[in-house]
Amino acid sequence: MKKILINFLFLSLIVFLSSCGEEEEKPIETTEFAPGERVAYTPSKDEDIQQYNLEVQKSLSTSNSPCDTLALKEFILDHYEPGTYLVDFDQTFTYNIPKSAVIYYKKGGNFIFGIIAKSKQGERLIEPDNIVGYNQSFIDLDSTDLGVAFFYLTLFECTGNNFQVIWETPIPSHGGLRDMKLDKWVYKGTQYMKINFYYGRGSGHINYNYFFIEDIRSKPHLLMTYWGIDFRRTIANVNNDKYPDYYEYLYYNTGDRIAVLDSIPFYWSEKDTSYISTRDRSLRRAY
Repeated sequence: MKKILINFLFLSLIVFLSSCGEEEEKPIETTEFAPGERVAYTPSKDEDIQQYNLEVQKSLSTSNSPCDTLALKEFILDHYEPGTYLVDFDQTFTYNIPKSAVIYYKKGGNFIFGIIAKSKQGERLIEPDNIVGYNQSFIDLDSTDLGVAFFYLTLFECTGNNFQVIWETPIPSHGGLRDMKLDKWVYKGTQYMKINFYYGRGSGHINYNYFFIEDIRSKPHLLMTYWGIDFRRTIANVNNDKYPDYYEYLYYNTGDRIAVLDSIPFYWSEKDTSYISTRDRSLRRAY
């Protein structure tokens, strides 16, 4: 018994001495960016990568033409500020190849509608994968960590080998792009571009509808619509003029029951450049 006690005390002494000799490991401090961040904070590196990827896409393309999507990407790379991208639509399926956010329009010329995203100048460059798709509709909660994206619907015209920007108009969202399509307003037959974004926080979708009131060469008129579990706004014809109007729906939500309480008409006032409620003129919306 005495021998066992001596051995125990001896082992305890060894453990104590060995622990006293160890120094706590401290993280190595560095002013270097992490590998993934170097490009995000260095526009010249990002531009080199874009150029390399573009050359790879050209080499893999079976048919290149002066006014195709690859030529448009090159135009944007050469003429826009660093951190600007022609974005892709959301993937329809897990393994399909995303399509560039462009729509070709051949009436009256060789036009291309494109959605581009610009990085906020002086801050972290955005990454196109961080602004497209359902999960990216939550980016407003942490957009400062991933860079702030500014979307624009842009009309390009291609003549010969040259692109020209006809107009550019902002899309008031920072992430969650799904797709876009050219549609027609049933009341007046007016064409409009419907750009669809996911709205994950509200379990719904938002449409930014750009109406071509005059023609496609003129900057379009924006009307926002949306729908979800307990919110909805739909296009309407309230005062029968050339501008689209909308109905705003009010919901009753008790947690176990959801019902529509009312729908409030809003019409576009060209004089006030805003949407105004027919019931209360103090209720105004920009789009």
